[in-house]
This record gives sequence, C-alpha cells and structure tokens, in this order.
Amino acid sequence: MYYLYHIPGKKIGVTRNLNTRVTLMQGYKENEYEVLEQSDDIDYISDREIELQKSYGYKVDRKLYKNLFNKMKINATQQTSTFPVPVNKLKGRLRDNIGLKWQTDFGQFEITEQNVLWIMANVKESMYNAKRCYIYNKAFYEAFFNPHHTPSSSAERFDLIRDWAAKRGIYQTGNSHTQYVKLMEEAGELAQALLKKDKPEIQDAIGDMVVVLTNLAYQEGFEIEDCIDAAYTEIAARTGKMINGTFVKDAN
Repeated sequence: MYYLYHIPGKKIGVTRNLNTRVTLMQGYKENEYEVLEQSDDIDYISDREIELQKSYGYKVDRKLYKNLFNKMKINATQQTSTFPVPVNKLKGRLRDNIGLKWQTDFGQFEITEQNVLWIMANVKESMYNAKRCYIYNKAFYEAFFNPHHTPSSSAERFDLIRDWAAKRGIYQTGNSHTQYVKLMEEAGELAQALLKKDKPEIQDAIGDMVVVLTNLAYQEGFEIEDCIDAAYTEIAARTGKMINGTFVKDAN
C-alpha cells in the first residue's frame, strides 16, 4: 500500500511506511501530518502526488514516485543470484520488488511475500563488493520452487531466523533490552497498520514481531518454540467466556 502524506506547510510525499519515512526519518509525529490518500496502484499514486503538490503550491518533484524505484537487475549465474544492493538495504528492495521474476538454471524464480524472510536469512555479502549480495540458486529452488519438496516446518523457520541473527552479530553484540525496544517499535507499526486496515503492513509487522521475539527469547536462554509450547500447555484446558470481544478466563 502506498500512502500520500501531507506535512502542513512543508511538503506532500509518498511512502509505503509512514512510521519509518515520516516519523523516524523526518521527525514528525502522527498528529503533525495527515494521510491524504492511499492506494496499491503506484501509477495512480505517483500522478496524484504531482497533482496535489501543484494544487497546494509546494515544490514539485522532478521524478514521478514510481520512477524512483527501478526494478532490480538480478544477475543469475549457474550457482547464485546476485542482488545489486547491500545486505542492510535488501529487505526494503525485496518488498518494493514483490512479483519480480528472473531466469536461472533451476527455472524461473520470483520474489514473493512468503520467501523474503528466507532470502534475508540466507543472503551473503559479496566478497568482492559490499554493495552486492547473493543467494545460492539450488537452496532457493529446494526451499520454494521444487514441486517435490516438502515445505519447511515452523521449527525450521525459527532456525533460519536464529541463523540469520547469529550471522549478523545480533546475539554477540546485542541484548534483550535492545530487542525489547525493537519489539515496541514493531508493535507501534502494527497498531498503525491495524488502524489503517492495511493488510500487507499488518502481515509484515506481525512477522517482524515474531522475528524479534525469537531473538529476544534466545538472548534470555530460551528457544521460542519452548515458550510457545509452555504458553499452549497453560491455556489448553483454560475455560472462560467472551466479554466485549475479549476472552476472560474463569477464576480458579
């Protein structure tokens, strides 16, 4: 979803993430800007941004929003697929390129909402150029495109998250306090997405919170699977009733 936002007296712009772009990067709180329109049609929102910039008398962007994000040119060799961005910017570029397809020796690959996490967990920085990173084609094929492959279990997905975090030094140099702060940031993004009924952003925020909780649990000496099992064991036999949309357990 693309949001056309207005900072009164300052500018009109477009973003896919209001919290990151407007609040974190530009420093404006929610009550200091307004969302004029939203759409999943990048062509419409790009043209509309220019129209409103003109009508409000603001500086008009020289490039349409849709032209700021060219499709990634993924270089596929027999062994790898290389992305023309550094690892720390890859997730955003992947999300901007959902649906992008490219040809490899293992057939056609495609970026989807479902495989972005796998790519981020398995991507490696190029040893020749820190502004490029790559994945191994066969591993990607086996995980998502082999018709005879059994999909990864939830446990394997948590392993991928922990492997991703370990490779990036999160466990070595971070701590559970910083992960908690990150969790609150993601919870704020989820709240904002819920208010706007933005399904893609809701899904993304929930996924990000699961990643943070997985890392927080590990840093406290637990595996998130055990935390989930313990919680389910506690609630499995719980009885109660719904009151005003909330489940209230019976008193023991």
